[in-house]
Amino acid sequence: MIIDSHCHLNDKKFEGTNIAEIIANADAQGVKLMQTICCRKDEFDDIHHIAMTHEPVYCSFGIHPHYAGEEPLTYDEVIEKGSLAKVIGIGETGLDYYYNNAPKEAQIESFKMHIRAAKALDLPVIIHTRDADEDTMHVMDEMYAELGDFKALFHCFSSSYTLAEYAFRRGIYLSASGIISFKNTDEIQQAFKDAPMDKILVETDAPYLAPVPHRGKRNEPAFTKNVAEKLAEIKGIPLEEVAQTTTENFYNLFSKVKG
Repeated sequence: MIIDSHCHLNDKKFEGTNIAEIIANADAQGVKLMQTICCRKDEFDDIHHIAMTHEPVYCSFGIHPHYAGEEPLTYDEVIEKGSLAKVIGIGETGLDYYYNNAPKEAQIESFKMHIRAAKALDLPVIIHTRDADEDTMHVMDEMYAELGDFKALFHCFSSSYTLAEYAFRRGIYLSASGIISFKNTDEIQQAFKDAPMDKILVETDAPYLAPVPHRGKRNEPAFTKNVAEKLAEIKGIPLEEVAQTTTENFYNLFSKVKG
């Protein structure tokens, strides 16, 4: 069994495609569960409907850092939506200084608020970080000092080895995406080679970042198997071990699924 811990089934690239077909394709490749991720407040109703309509699908609630400056979100809203059935994570949130679509200050405040709500709900915070390693670590250190330990995941990890080492020290989970199969990703591959096996998940970030051998195609949860295969190669262990361990890790992190 393999779990796609992060995809976007409501994305416009899936328009005209039956969600049941996507799920069936995934199931045929051993991908039995998936989490579809919220990036904007106004898309949550659709996302939650998908999760409630399809048994293998769970979802998150939060605002991507791109939209932190234009979509005010309150702590109470996150608590309310995060308490709903099949909402198992908070985010994706974090910092993105590559595009800078929102002011840094707005991104940081949004990030902190998501972490506080995730801690209150005992749900993992799903973190997107791009070209913002130093500030990401600084914000998280502030939140650890304020809140104590909380559950956290660097999704689609593609940052520096320095941030990976920070994750190792803090017990933060790393999620491998199709990026680990791309050329010139030696530093990212090394991070996953060295990462504790009990702190690794797999994902697609579908419909984006399709892994080899599907590069250039629309990504979908079925391709999580290809990510798992590449991770097995990097770690030097059997695919079956990657599948079993990353599934166990998903249940340990997203523990609401068991409920």
